[in-house]
Amino acid sequence: MTRLWSRPLSTVTLLCTGALISWPIFGHIAVLCVLVVALLIVLLHHIYNLSLLQAWLRDPGSSSVPQGSGSWEYIFAYLVRLLKRQHASKFGLSKALQRFERAGAALPDAVVLLGDNNRIVWCNPRAETYFGLRLERDRGTQVTYILRQPQFSSYLQSRETSNPLSLRLMGNAGERVVSMQIVPYGNAQKLLLGRDVTHWERLETTRRDFIANVSHELRTPLTVVQGFLETLEGTHASDPQFVERSIALMSEQTQRMTRLVNDLLTLSRLENTNGSSDEDKVNIPGLVESLQHEAKALSAGHHTVTAKIKSSDWLLGSIDELQSAFGNLVSNAVRYTPPGGMIELIWERKEGNPVFTVKDNGIGIEPQHVGRLTERFYRADKSRSRETGGTGLGLAIVKHVSNRHQGQLEVDSWPGKGSAFSITFPATRITTAREPEPIPVTASPQDN
Repeated sequence: MTRLWSRPLSTVTLLCTGALISWPIFGHIAVLCVLVVALLIVLLHHIYNLSLLQAWLRDPGSSSVPQGSGSWEYIFAYLVRLLKRQHASKFGLSKALQRFERAGAALPDAVVLLGDNNRIVWCNPRAETYFGLRLERDRGTQVTYILRQPQFSSYLQSRETSNPLSLRLMGNAGERVVSMQIVPYGNAQKLLLGRDVTHWERLETTRRDFIANVSHELRTPLTVVQGFLETLEGTHASDPQFVERSIALMSEQTQRMTRLVNDLLTLSRLENTNGSSDEDKVNIPGLVESLQHEAKALSAGHHTVTAKIKSSDWLLGSIDELQSAFGNLVSNAVRYTPPGGMIELIWERKEGNPVFTVKDNGIGIEPQHVGRLTERFYRADKSRSRETGGTGLGLAIVKHVSNRHQGQLEVDSWPGKGSAFSITFPATRITTAREPEPIPVTASPQDN
């Protein structure tokens, strides 16, 4: 500040000193006139620089700051330095804001900043997807105008927001379940956080359905066995024929429970193991022939079972899993094909990929059931499935085995005409037959 005042003060002091010295020489009138003119020039100089400052203040910018002269040169230079510091601070804030927005956009959860009166200040792309927001359009809008569910409005007004609120929201990708939580911060500001829990909700629903289905499947055979045991206990085995029938029926129900438990264990093992276990070269043509014999035995001569082996390809995979998957398809064909029907097992190549197919001319499946056949315990015909001894898990096992071998299960069915279940494997799983092991040669006594 001293430097800014020094030049104007020294200029006025110099003019006054010159006037005093010139006073006796030129007279007071002439000296006063010259002094007034000099002071007027100094005043005009400052007015001119003030006008430059006023013009610059109307449109401030570092490139348009006037140069100035005298003490004004320091003032304008100081303004330039202030502008540079302001631009540097603004640039730093802009970079920090960009980093914040990039970090918010990378978050896997939805984030919405709410200001006064719950108005939207900012949101990340995930929030736009979950809540149907558009930041450019909805900035400054009250969030309750976007999320109109009464439960959300009550939750927003509540002081207890530590427990999240789950809402079902419709979007372009369909319905999703979003768990939301409000986190207050600052002065009347809030964070609205959202997480997609649709997968966990479905898992919970699947768990509940699974427990209900298993309980239902086990209740009937257990009731039958318990009823016969109570009856036998009361009759003291006085009727040998009744006892024989009772034992036969109890044996049938226990076998049904055993099949159910075995299928559950198989499905659990498939779901909890990554990749195919114990992969080896599997003789699929030999497996198909074996399944043909098993189908004939299961059919007891009521069906015509044929095998068409059009390819000699072996597969790289798990023999136990492939046998279980193929066997489930074959046994389903026998169960759902009326007596006198035809069942065909096919092993072939289609467009370079190995394909196993089981075709029948049985009862077929209605189109609305086809998409859900691989769900656990799902049955298109519940009464017939139980009559034939099905557990409702066979096709779920087939699907898991197919996925573990990178295969694709396809179902073609025509009600009243039959069905075709095919598993298409990738060509990379084709392998050659296993080399026969050499027979060890034992040295004879004569060789010694």
